[in-house]
Amino acid sequence: MSRAYPLALCLCGFAVLCLAGQARPAVPAAAERPMVVEAIASPAGPNSSAPQLTVEGDRAILSWIERSGKQSALKFVERTASGWSEPQVVVSSDHLMVNSSDVPSVRALPDGTLAAHWMEDNGPDPEAYNLKLAWSADGRSWSAPVTPHRDKTVSQHGFVTLFPIADGGLGLVWLDGRATHGDEGDMQLRAAMFDKNHKQLSDTAIDSRVCECCPTSVALSADGPIAAYRNRSAGEIRDIYVTRLASGRWTMPVNVHRDNFKIEGCPVNGPSIAAQGREVAIAWFTAPNDKNRSFVAFSHDSGRTFTAPIQADDVESLGRVGIALRKDGSAIVGWVESASQTSKFEIRHVQPNGTRLPAAVVGNLSGTRYPRLALVREDVVLAWTESEGESSRVKTARAVLP
Repeated sequence: MSRAYPLALCLCGFAVLCLAGQARPAVPAAAERPMVVEAIASPAGPNSSAPQLTVEGDRAILSWIERSGKQSALKFVERTASGWSEPQVVVSSDHLMVNSSDVPSVRALPDGTLAAHWMEDNGPDPEAYNLKLAWSADGRSWSAPVTPHRDKTVSQHGFVTLFPIADGGLGLVWLDGRATHGDEGDMQLRAAMFDKNHKQLSDTAIDSRVCECCPTSVALSADGPIAAYRNRSAGEIRDIYVTRLASGRWTMPVNVHRDNFKIEGCPVNGPSIAAQGREVAIAWFTAPNDKNRSFVAFSHDSGRTFTAPIQADDVESLGRVGIALRKDGSAIVGWVESASQTSKFEIRHVQPNGTRLPAAVVGNLSGTRYPRLALVREDVVLAWTESEGESSRVKTARAVLP
């Protein structure tokens, strides 16, 4: 008995271990797990909206509009190792144009200077407004604002993207309505350049017929800036196009993919583009045949050609995409999923070979809210607007790769 007892105990123990091993759930490999989203205390106050994120090197800046009575203020903070910096004000006015899709921005330039843009009403028409630019060396005092479009029409000038150019200058692209008259005429995509002394060098038409109110996006590749936007053909096909700034001139715009998205009105859904060296990734929304989808494509030659599209969403999408490109060539893409009654801001990691990690939910969205994402030192920073009743507030979070 004294010898049998230990043997039985050992056999029982072995059986328990085997059963425990069978019952233990398999742990997914890191490459199969979604990103983990962690909330960050937002620097934005009550009645805030219209967030934007910009990145220059390791500097990430979040800007937004905050309302107080009839006044609206453009505010911004910088992401630091210890969190968000203290909010600073660029401009405060009762003439600021506030729109959830056409938002202002603040971005750092390579020499440390800050540049900002915003829009101001220029008449009773809510779709007529002027673009303003200003610069700052310290984020507290700003130069007198200038208007880069030289026309004096009472029309739309917005959906702006700022980007640095050589020798410390500033470039921008925007949608320009100088050739529109009511429902007639065509919206243009235009670009302007400023030198490091803030002197305007140009005001150039890139495309004479584009979608009227889809946000623009610009990425800086090793071969120069690439602008992405939604085109508009004579037959109302509104696909995504890109153009590159090469040797001081914008190249002939080319189609990223022939979606053949035909729609009579603007979907208010622009692309997002990012670059690392000659590697480029672009995300966009399209809905041919009423199939709402968000896609990602990659380029290995600074945006001259793109791979076949990779679906970003899972079931159905509202678009409103954002994208960031990692140094390994993979992308972090965000979009608004609308497979249920509540739309959700979701993100996922996508490889150039088409491999997709599981999506992670960042937050629920209500109304026409446009989320943002940016990659800062391999940290994914997120911003979006949440509404409750008549109030709204900008929320922020970070996503950690598995």
